[in-house]
Amino acid sequence: MKILTLVRQVPDAEARVKVSGDRVDLDGTTLVIDGMDEYGVEEALRLRESGNVEEIVALAIGPKKVEDALRTALAMGVDRAIHIETDERFDAVALSKIVAQVAQKEGTDLILLGGQEADWDSQALGAASAERLGWPQLTWTNELKVDGDTLTGRHDVDDGNEGFKVSLPAVVTAQQGLNEPRYPTLPNIMKAKKKELRKDDLGGYNVQPSVKYLGAEIQTRARLNKMIDGKDPQAAAEQLLELLRNEAKVLA
Repeated sequence: MKILTLVRQVPDAEARVKVSGDRVDLDGTTLVIDGMDEYGVEEALRLRESGNVEEIVALAIGPKKVEDALRTALAMGVDRAIHIETDERFDAVALSKIVAQVAQKEGTDLILLGGQEADWDSQALGAASAERLGWPQLTWTNELKVDGDTLTGRHDVDDGNEGFKVSLPAVVTAQQGLNEPRYPTLPNIMKAKKKELRKDDLGGYNVQPSVKYLGAEIQTRARLNKMIDGKDPQAAAEQLLELLRNEAKVLA
């Protein structure tokens, strides 16, 4: 079985970002593998350790700096990586076209990716990739096993947690609780430098962005700085409700 795992690069959760012109300026910002994508990488490695996987390929689509995220995946234990270098911004649906094309070219049996990417706050990529390939999709997975060409496990649903069984190929989205990602060791970091990191040209893929980004801004909220007299609890409660309803507009 061959696994394709997607790697997105996003700002560290503790990093402060700024807007320059019409886009978020990430110069000088600490960038890391998207947390949910990292669960996907780790799960691919664990499936290989169980003896069911012949190769794991990491895929990243983005600017040159995304190479750092791929190097981290290689140091974790991924066999090789593909970097489609571009400064073009793709929405989840457009990006799924590239993921599907790479999966077909590589003869992939299983795609592992994050359930919700931090930079998009979107869950669409897994579903869109599965639809393009005509493969089944399992979302928000918290347990996964492979036996031959059969995939079993458990995942979260609205009513709780349910088991599943499906034949490969398939698309699986990962989440916190599926595993605990490992830290790259120094020997593996050194080995990663010798692993294949292939650069592909975006022109070799049939894709057009379906969403055009017009601008970006940091969300801010000004404080009203209004004081409520608490001597009369009932009057204070009524005044607070009035402010929340008519000025803050957080109550109907």
